[in-house]
Amino acid sequence: MTSPAAPNRLVGYFIGALGASFFSTKGIVIKLALLENVDAVTTLTWRMIIAVPFFALIGYFGYRKQKAANGGQPVLSWSMVLKVCAVGVIGYYVASYLDFAGLNYISAQFDRLILLTYPIFVVVIGALWQRRKISAVAMLALGISYGGLALIFAHDLQLEGRDTVIGALLVLGAALAFAIYQLLAKPLIDQIGARLFTSIAMSAAGGMVILHFLATHEFTDLILSQNAMWLMLAIGTISTVAPAYLIAISIGMVGPEPTAVLGNVSTIVTIVLAITILGEPFSIYHGLGAALVLCGVLLFTLMDHRARKLPAGTPALKKQP
Repeated sequence: MTSPAAPNRLVGYFIGALGASFFSTKGIVIKLALLENVDAVTTLTWRMIIAVPFFALIGYFGYRKQKAANGGQPVLSWSMVLKVCAVGVIGYYVASYLDFAGLNYISAQFDRLILLTYPIFVVVIGALWQRRKISAVAMLALGISYGGLALIFAHDLQLEGRDTVIGALLVLGAALAFAIYQLLAKPLIDQIGARLFTSIAMSAAGGMVILHFLATHEFTDLILSQNAMWLMLAIGTISTVAPAYLIAISIGMVGPEPTAVLGNVSTIVTIVLAITILGEPFSIYHGLGAALVLCGVLLFTLMDHRARKLPAGTPALKKQP
């Protein structure tokens, strides 16, 4: 007989897939903004102007709740705030800027596929940092995923030349920065909670984005056309705030691992939107490359899931970072 909780899990899966789908619109909106002559820094600045107040408000109420539960005592030290700010700058400023800049040179499809491989960066960096062996399955997953990227890269290189190299390197840098962010963020989130961490991290990154904008642009560059402003509103809400909370709800209902797997939906949605809205080409090379990347990431996810379920001290678990 079906468990009474089954309907709730189905709702959780749907919410997780919806959040991933909303997140996948980011690359499409950035590409449309470029067509409106809005550069990466301006788009990123408007994203922060719109999104940060939401996160800051949620963080403020979250802080008050934690403080009340702590008997009115402060729950944050200045050293903790500075650490969270630094990590937030890496994840929400450096990674986002490199990603946005990369979309000037490569397709939204290729961008999304490169970003999808960041969990493998997490494994490799974690293993190197902690001097632990990377399992053969993880190496296989890495080889499959980057083999798929290499196939698309080789095809696009013939068509776009130097732009493909620049764009791929920028987005690879974004994936690397986000992997570093993930590794550094986890212990901080464990201490102060995801809601408060995200609020501080996003606010710090927003400040850096605005400083970057003021150093490279005139303030009047924020004045955009009506069509461009609709795109800025979309990237701040539909592509940023909405997926953040939908994914958080999904994690609460079905757990982090199923939600992470559901995140692969974002790649399919990005490809469909890029073809239908942006008119990007989709050849057999793109299809095969995308399939290889997805297979590699899914293989890594299954390996990680299995390793986490093994009893502590087993050889397979020891190989995992």
